[in-house]
Amino acid sequence: MKRFRWVFFAGIAFLGSSALFYIVQIAIFKSPRDTFFYLLQDLAFVPIQVLIVTLIIDQLLTIREKRALLKKLNMVIGVFYSETGTSLLSLFNEFGSQNENIGKELLIGNDWSGRDFSSKSRTFRTFKYKIEIRTELLENLKVFLLGKRGFLLSLLENPNLLEHDSFTDLLWAVFHLTDELAARETLTGLPASDLAHLAVDIRRAKALLISEWLVYMNHLKEDYPYLYSLEIRKNPFDPDASPIVRSN
Repeated sequence: MKRFRWVFFAGIAFLGSSALFYIVQIAIFKSPRDTFFYLLQDLAFVPIQVLIVTLIIDQLLTIREKRALLKKLNMVIGVFYSETGTSLLSLFNEFGSQNENIGKELLIGNDWSGRDFSSKSRTFRTFKYKIEIRTELLENLKVFLLGKRGFLLSLLENPNLLEHDSFTDLLWAVFHLTDELAARETLTGLPASDLAHLAVDIRRAKALLISEWLVYMNHLKEDYPYLYSLEIRKNPFDPDASPIVRSN
């Protein structure tokens, strides 16, 4: 309310000042016709000023700000995959069905284009993964995720991530899976219905993790090729992956 009053009185003051200047101009130059002519001419230019300043320049500045924010977010996403994401992909791969071979589709290389990454990201985001659960794998996954719980919480506290809906969805999916596993005192002897429920949680997190990984890899290829080179050598879907550079 106080802010509205300030704006209201400021507007009245500016309009009054403008009217006073016009009155002084008419009084001095004795030419109200010219004064009103230029007044209407100025008013006619106002919509063009609004178009240029509000719509065009404002949009350009907004796009620039979003690009700068996206760069910062990609740094956070890079830390996530370095600390948690890549290892989690390897763990999720162990839950994959023997009849499901998606690894060949994810052997990315220098010949991949932005269109390839986008297409694969959309495909694997909705892919119906076959999850085969074994108790020892669940135990390994639980230990890993609980060890990363503090790190995941710190990412969720980052307000900038609210601007990146898809990555936020990924964090929530991984954090939910962590909570599900932590809520069970033991993972031994779980009924089939509960294993099916955990399989759904794993499938959701895996789909989002792979989809966002592809988007992130595309970012590295375009902006940081030296980081991209290392990541493709560490590709969790490549059984022969090695960070060591070897001659052909």
